[in-house]
Amino acid sequence: MTPEQVAAASKPLVLELGEAFARCPATLRRARLLGISGWAFYITGRAGALGDVRAETAAAALGFIAPDAVADGWDAAARTVRPLEVAGANLAECCRWGAARLGDAPEAPRLAALLGRTVDAADGSGMPLFAAWRAMPVPDRSPGARVAVGLLLLREHFAGAHLLAVRAAGMTPLEAVLAGPEGEAGAAACGWSPPYPPVGPLVRRRLWAEAVTDRLASTAFRALGPGEGAELLNLLTAARLHVRGR
Repeated sequence: MTPEQVAAASKPLVLELGEAFARCPATLRRARLLGISGWAFYITGRAGALGDVRAETAAAALGFIAPDAVADGWDAAARTVRPLEVAGANLAECCRWGAARLGDAPEAPRLAALLGRTVDAADGSGMPLFAAWRAMPVPDRSPGARVAVGLLLLREHFAGAHLLAVRAAGMTPLEAVLAGPEGEAGAAACGWSPPYPPVGPLVRRRLWAEAVTDRLASTAFRALGPGEGAELLNLLTAARLHVRGR
């Protein structure tokens, strides 16, 4: 398989597994312990890796979430706790979930190693959020935690690549969300308010953007040797089945 084929095939697996920890009830309890809402924890937990930036900067890095919705979560959290502390708590929850849910997944140490090499080789140019997360110190080096963190980082890499591709396609982030599988429901979930622009003319551009996303993300998978791309896909598929079955 070519690096671009591995990127395209792994993307849905990474997107699902890379955010699974965020839906865990224990992760949501961490928000309450910090004294902030679940939404503030989600926004600042992701963008907080950038440090003490303005809400506008966080919104630009996140891209697909409406700026007003980002500001609501970011500013609410900032009144209670520093962004980097929230990001650190989010990373700790990712490690906790990974150790508990992926530590006994098939060949977890091997999957952690493949993900680590992929993330290390990824080009972070134009992807500030991915670069910021990759620079965060990981508090747990157990195999399951390393798998979860690798998935989180690779997910942010795909998200950054997709944001670049969408803008290169001449689309706004809102238009990309509307042209996606969730349509207006997805736009509302990301905080965008109607009325929405028509979707029809956007679908072809979004398909082009998806192909460019895979091309941009493929640089990360060039670190894998012959056969390792297929091995990574098999291990990711097994990890998804493992998580879904628990």
